[in-house]
Amino acid sequence: MSYASETLAPAAPSAAAPSAAAPSAAAAYETLAQRFRPVFARIAEGALAREQDRVLPFEQVRWLNEEGFGRLRVPTEHGGDGIGFEPFFRLLIELAEADSSVAHLYRSHFAFVETVGLESEDFRNRWYPKVVAGEIFGNAATEKSGNVLGTTGTKLTRHGGDWLLNGRKYYTTGTIFAEWIAVMASTEGVEGRQYAVVSTTQPGVEILDDWDGFGQQLTGTGTTIFRDAVVPDANIIRRSESTTHEPAFFQLVLLAVLAGIGRAALADASALVRDRKRTFNTGSGELFRDDPLILQLVGQLSAKVFAAESVVLAAARELDVGADRNVDLTPEQRYVRGEIAVEKAQLLVPELVQSAAQQLFDVTGASATSKSKSLDRHWRNARTVSTHNPAVFKARTVGDYEVNGTTPEGLHSIGDARAAGQAAAG
Repeated sequence: MSYASETLAPAAPSAAAPSAAAPSAAAAYETLAQRFRPVFARIAEGALAREQDRVLPFEQVRWLNEEGFGRLRVPTEHGGDGIGFEPFFRLLIELAEADSSVAHLYRSHFAFVETVGLESEDFRNRWYPKVVAGEIFGNAATEKSGNVLGTTGTKLTRHGGDWLLNGRKYYTTGTIFAEWIAVMASTEGVEGRQYAVVSTTQPGVEILDDWDGFGQQLTGTGTTIFRDAVVPDANIIRRSESTTHEPAFFQLVLLAVLAGIGRAALADASALVRDRKRTFNTGSGELFRDDPLILQLVGQLSAKVFAAESVVLAAARELDVGADRNVDLTPEQRYVRGEIAVEKAQLLVPELVQSAAQQLFDVTGASATSKSKSLDRHWRNARTVSTHNPAVFKARTVGDYEVNGTTPEGLHSIGDARAAGQAAAG
């Protein structure tokens, strides 16, 4: 769940967009890819061992921060790279291919960068320099139970000129690696929910590595507890629901992670077939690398991965259109272009990547199930990422838009369902 899901009307709508003098998407991507690929390669080298030994990637995050990965979407006038959505997501897919957990844990950070771009100039001047300096932002929005949909059990109470924050959050992905956390909370007497930006090292903040999911195990998706954590008034973001690109961006990060998982599964499938010496008497008797049926399976797997990545990048281009101030669109049209594109992508990408990860086992023999190879991690990771936002709800939304022109509602809240009578009354 994103702290970026509830948004103010943009104070400076072009702040998060690339500068007018920015290079083309292809040129920006190639330039930055050359900068980051050596780091991605280093990250990939140890990915299997980290998975098997459950070693959180603190060192790998440090490598990326040293190269300025976290500032990719910060405008150039604020010291960032100012790249558009398409080159950004292409880079994220490459990182996810190297290690899907590392790409995933940056989700909340980049969502916060998008939020900063929609806030006031003073807010941008305060937080962009921290991003450029390599500081990472985590997320604490979701609660396991007890909060009715649209509410939160985490509370802010006034304490002198500051606030005290109390609550318990789950699914706080990336927070264990971060310097700051954006925490969804409610305040007595204040309508809606607010976001408190809290230092991870201050007293009253406890971060637990207790995520027990069978996939994406190294994302730090655990519990964070706040006990009278002090929050300065300047660190409170007072937000209300409206139509911006933030919810779509937050979901597209997950789809980019899925596309990267697909690429990793394809790379492993190709290597297995290329290196395999044994075969079956029921086949052609040739090496797998020369067997037409095995090559057909690899070709099908490759096509699924290509399709998944293509859909992600197509949705990213729609976000770029929505962010382009030279395109004559209303704010709602900008929102709809991105939101609908990402929701359509959510109906395709998870299924394609899960199928590709499953098909990996069809191109080899029983040796592929060896725990030493951990090839099952691709399917486990893809399945885990795919559960974040049920696609069936997106299918209904897209259908309602196509048939009735209904503006889609971005994901902005998770909580306990109201009773039927309460829901009808609401």
